[in-house]
Amino acid sequence: MSHRASLRFTAAALSVIFIPLATPSQEPPAAPGEITLQRIFATPSLGGHLNPGLAWSPDGKRLTYVETTGSGKDTRHALWAVDAATGQRSLLVDGEKWEAGLANPAAKATQATGLGRHAPPLYQWAPGGAAILFQGPTSLAWYDLQSQSSRVLVSGTKDLGDPKISPDGKFVSFVRDHNLWLVSTADAKERPVTEGGTEEIRKGELDWVYPEELDLATAYWWSPDSSSIAFLEMDERKVTQFPLVDFESYSGEAELERYPVPGGANPIVHVYVAPVSGGAPRLMDTGTETNIYLPRVNWLPDSRHLAIQRLNREQNQLDLLLVEPATGNSKTILTEKDAYWINLSDDLRFLQDSNRFLWSSERSGYRHLYLYDVSGKELAQLTKGGWEVSQIDSVDETGGFVYFTATEKSPIERHLYRVSFDGSHLSRLTKEDGTHHILFSPNAKLYVDTYSNVMTPPRRDSYSADGAKLATLEENRVPELTQYHLSPVEFFTIQSHDGATLYCSMIKPPNFDPSKKYPVLTYTYGGPHAQVVVNAWGRPSMFLWHQMLAQKGYIIFSLDNRGSYGRGHVFEEPIHLHLGAQELADQRDGADWLRKQSYVDPNRMGIWGWSYGGHMTLHAMFEAGDIYKVGFAGGPVTDWHFYDTIYTERYLGLLPKNEDDYEKSSPINNAANLKGKLLIAHGTGDDNVHYSNTLSLIDKLIADGKYVEVMAFPGRGHGVSDTPAQRILWERVTKFFLDNL
Repeated sequence: MSHRASLRFTAAALSVIFIPLATPSQEPPAAPGEITLQRIFATPSLGGHLNPGLAWSPDGKRLTYVETTGSGKDTRHALWAVDAATGQRSLLVDGEKWEAGLANPAAKATQATGLGRHAPPLYQWAPGGAAILFQGPTSLAWYDLQSQSSRVLVSGTKDLGDPKISPDGKFVSFVRDHNLWLVSTADAKERPVTEGGTEEIRKGELDWVYPEELDLATAYWWSPDSSSIAFLEMDERKVTQFPLVDFESYSGEAELERYPVPGGANPIVHVYVAPVSGGAPRLMDTGTETNIYLPRVNWLPDSRHLAIQRLNREQNQLDLLLVEPATGNSKTILTEKDAYWINLSDDLRFLQDSNRFLWSSERSGYRHLYLYDVSGKELAQLTKGGWEVSQIDSVDETGGFVYFTATEKSPIERHLYRVSFDGSHLSRLTKEDGTHHILFSPNAKLYVDTYSNVMTPPRRDSYSADGAKLATLEENRVPELTQYHLSPVEFFTIQSHDGATLYCSMIKPPNFDPSKKYPVLTYTYGGPHAQVVVNAWGRPSMFLWHQMLAQKGYIIFSLDNRGSYGRGHVFEEPIHLHLGAQELADQRDGADWLRKQSYVDPNRMGIWGWSYGGHMTLHAMFEAGDIYKVGFAGGPVTDWHFYDTIYTERYLGLLPKNEDDYEKSSPINNAANLKGKLLIAHGTGDDNVHYSNTLSLIDKLIADGKYVEVMAFPGRGHGVSDTPAQRILWERVTKFFLDNL
């Protein structure tokens, strides 16, 4: 096919597609109460500020957080503590003491994909609570709280990552030069745990695709008794290398990224266990098949057994293996199968007797909690119903409760619940309508609730485990918001043409007049594991940009189609093998509902989204041009052959067997049907959705004689996240919709 050919563009062809970006125009003076782009991207943020690095002290009485001043080379961190019961604050470690022993304390900027999905902690509590570990890109420092002094543990010029303190506090482990290392907290002596690690064969170090698509945050785990470390060995030798070109380099320098594409080779992964006392690591038996995934590893409390989850390449069978590290022998104790695909979770929790464990499953169509013993016998089902458990937050064996976040009250909200081990005494602990993010203390006696709703920036409060409020930790009031007279976000449901209930949201212009006709801009994501219709404070810049457009006379509409998160696996299943089809059908139903409203101008409807939302925008513009006249696609997937193995094969199956499904699901194949105005923005350094997606689409559009406007952001990643680029981007997008809608 022409769009898969080598991309050779003449200067003339490029001039047709790429238009020069003019110098940003000055915004007209704002009327009182009017939001402007200048204010949206200025500081302080209109979303307020919550201090990062929130963590519980080991005794479960205090919370610590990081307070940052300055920027760039002048950035300084200080560590503060707050009493969870009273809210009283105190300075624990000032900036000068923090940086003592850290050769380069400033964290490196990374893309928020791959390894960047899980930002490294700036500090960690030692298990006994007597010390703090501070981390820099190339150094580690040990701060003794009693003497208030800092000691250098590791220093140098080589990057290090993923440091962890051993459960007994005697060592800090870390990854350097693709190997695992230990350093003593007593005398700072270093020694390797593994040898022979390289970029091709990583020992205890993650690649790009495992954290991105399996949401794995680490590649090694300490045993509870500190005697051993289990780690992944990732053989990347057959994984394709994708060049991310530095277009500012005169010599065309490029960074090579290990990026497996559908039908291609994945990393071959094994699990080893290394004794801390020394000696060769032992290979754990995970079966003879290597074309699999090993996405989760957990130690049992007895330190004599290891649990490994094994997922087949098709991702429709998940096995739970119980392994003896002393011998490497394993047995399968539980198997989950699904006709579509299996979504992973982090809900596996072994109880202290090492004989029982909590497990979550979507076998009913909704994720619910179960109690098993290690023979694989189900002892109890803890939750059930037409709603889903989002995650386990804590387990209190003494009190006999499991605490978890779920959608029982509403799929557009998240609340904290608790239930007994036999499934009785289910109760909801959080009361305010909205979204609650929970962080429990180590002893499960207290928790922090980071709460928000769609119109209110997040705040933090502490509670006892029974839901009684103790103190407000961070109020995060933003008085300035009141002067902008924001339009309320309305939530409602509509029925699809085949009878499904679909959740929607709408922002109407201030002083809305139902006798007038308004243009509508639909915001979509549409893909798995995400919701856009949710009663939570979102990203301030996007929310306020929508409010700004409402002030300019637009209705902002969103609909969570089938395939999106929060409604159970049963709500996701219709997208299997046909990405874009069910999603667009549901969006069409939303558009049909809109066009029946007397206040909607059916001839002025637009759509936009980023990433999967950009992919959905292309489907809409190429396949529903009778509805959507204008579209903006950010960082879009244009052809699923370009995307990574784990995500793509999960939903579209394996190649070459499912080649037709890949073709039908790729919007590029319908580009010739473009009727309206289309704007695309993409970072050339995007390590997730590669810029080749957009270049390939441009080539196809040239062949079809179609014109679109493309904004390329040199070196930027998937989110185009730096403020200068964001400001330019949204100035152009705003003008694009004002001119064409």
